[in-house]
Amino acid sequence: MRQTNRRVVVVAVMLGTFLAALDTSIVGTAMPTVIGQLGGMSLYSWVFSAYLLTSTTTVPLYGRLADLYGRKPLFIAAAGIFLLGSMLCGAAQSMPQLVAFRALQGLGAGGIIPVTLTIVGDLFDVEERARMQGLFSAVWGTSAVAGPTVGGFIVDYVDWRWVFYINLPFGIAATILFWLFLNEQVERKRHAIDYAGTVSLTLGVTALLVALLEVGEGRAWTDPIVVGSLALAVVLLVFFVRTEQRAAEPILPLHLFRTRVIGAAFLAGILVGGAMFGVTSYLPLYVQGVLLGTAVTAGMVVAPNSIGWSLASILSGRIILRFGYRTAVVAGLTAIVLASVVLQLVPHGDSLWLAVAAAGTFGIGMGLSATAFIIAAQNAVGWAERGIATASITFSRTIGGAIGVAALGTVLSASMATRLSALPETARDVNALLDPAVRSTLSPAMLETMRTALADSLVYVYLGVLSIAVVAFLVVLLGFPRGSIKDLQAAEAGESAPDAGEEPAALPVGSSEEVQSTEAR
Repeated sequence: MRQTNRRVVVVAVMLGTFLAALDTSIVGTAMPTVIGQLGGMSLYSWVFSAYLLTSTTTVPLYGRLADLYGRKPLFIAAAGIFLLGSMLCGAAQSMPQLVAFRALQGLGAGGIIPVTLTIVGDLFDVEERARMQGLFSAVWGTSAVAGPTVGGFIVDYVDWRWVFYINLPFGIAATILFWLFLNEQVERKRHAIDYAGTVSLTLGVTALLVALLEVGEGRAWTDPIVVGSLALAVVLLVFFVRTEQRAAEPILPLHLFRTRVIGAAFLAGILVGGAMFGVTSYLPLYVQGVLLGTAVTAGMVVAPNSIGWSLASILSGRIILRFGYRTAVVAGLTAIVLASVVLQLVPHGDSLWLAVAAAGTFGIGMGLSATAFIIAAQNAVGWAERGIATASITFSRTIGGAIGVAALGTVLSASMATRLSALPETARDVNALLDPAVRSTLSPAMLETMRTALADSLVYVYLGVLSIAVVAFLVVLLGFPRGSIKDLQAAEAGESAPDAGEEPAALPVGSSEEVQSTEAR
C-alpha cells in the first residue's frame, strides 16, 4: 500500500472510531428525555440491550468474514446498515419502534470497531501499534467527550432525534475513504459461513435477556415464561458450542481460548463490559431522575469516563512497551474496582463530584486495560485469525454489556416496583420523573417519594457494578499471563514467546483461509 493511501486509510479509521465513540456516548444522556416523551420506562434497558445484543452477536461473524473476504467490503456493509438504523431511530414514534431500530443499528455497529481495529493491525507492526494508540485514543476521547455534551445540548435545545441523525455525515465520509483508498488482494475461494452458529448465539442470548427483563417486570423466577426462556437459552447456547466444535469455519473458534492470554482477556472482557455499561447507562438516570438535572448535566457527568479512557489509553501504550501488557491490565482493573467503590457513595449524595470521580476513574481503568487486551490478543495469533481474535475481545465486552445492562435493569425495575407498590397505580409512572414538563406538575410529596425510590433502587444497581468489577479483577490477577514487548514481537514473527504463561505465541495460519492485504504482502 502506498504511503499516501495508508495515511488516508488511517483518517478513515479515525472517522470510524469517531463514529462508534460518538454513538456510544451520546445516546445514554438522551435516553431519560426520550423516555419522558415516548413513555415506556419498562423498556429503558431494552434500548441499550437490543443494540448491544445485535452489535455483540454479529461481531464474531464480521471478524470471520473480514478474514475470509477482506476488510473493505465488510466495513462498507456494516456502515451502511448502521446509518440506515440511525435514520430510522431518529424517526421512531414509540419506544417499541426505537428498540427495534436500535437493534438494526446494532447489526451494523457490530462490524465497525472490530474491522477498523483489524485494519490497524494490518497496517502497523506491534510496536507501532502500541504507539499509534495515542492517536486513536485522542480521537476516541474527543468524540466520546463531545458526545455527552453535544447530546445534552441537542436534547435540551434542538430535538433528541438529532442524536441519531448526527451519525450520518461521519459514517458517509469514512465509507467513501475506505472505498477509494483501501486496496486489498483477496483470494477468492468458497467458504462455509457459520450461519447456524450466528443464529443460535443471537437467539440464545436473546432468550436470556427476555428472562431477565421479564423478572424485572415483576414475574417470578418460577413463572413459565421465565423458566421457558432460560431453558431455551441453555439449549441454544449448548447447541452453539457444539456447532462451533464441528464447523469448518466457526464464527468463534473455540481453540482460540486455549491460548491463555485470549481466554483470560475474553472472560475479563465480559465482566468489565457489564460493569462499564452499568456505569454509562445508569449514571445519567441518577443525574436526571434523582438530582433532577438536565441532559446537558448528565452528559457532563459521564464525559470524564471518556476523558479518562482517552488519556489512559495513551499511557497504556507506554506501559506495554516498557513493562508488558499484564502490568497495564492489572493497573486498569485496580482503577475500575476503585471507581466502583466510589460509585457506592453516589445514590444518596447531592453532589455531582462523586459521580464525576467515579466516571473518570472508571474511564482510566478502561483505557489502561482495553488497549492491552486488544494488542495482546492480536499478537497471540497469525494474520489470518487476527480479525476473529480482535472481534472476540470486542465481542466479550459488548456481550457482557448486553447481559449486564439487562440484569441491572431487572434489579432496578424490581426494586422500584417494590418501593412504589404502596402508591395508587396512577401515581407509579416513573416516566413523569424524567420529563421536566410533567415533573413540574407533581406535588412536592410525590416528587420526593419517586426520587427516594429511584435513589434506593440505584443503590443495588451500583452494588452490582462493584461485585462484577471485583470478580473481573480476580480473573485478571490470577489468570492473565505475563508478557513483554519482546514477547509480542516474537509472536508477530511467528516465534515462541517464552514468558507468556507457557502458551504458544502464535497459532498456525491456514493458507486456505488467508486473505492478504497489499500492505502485509
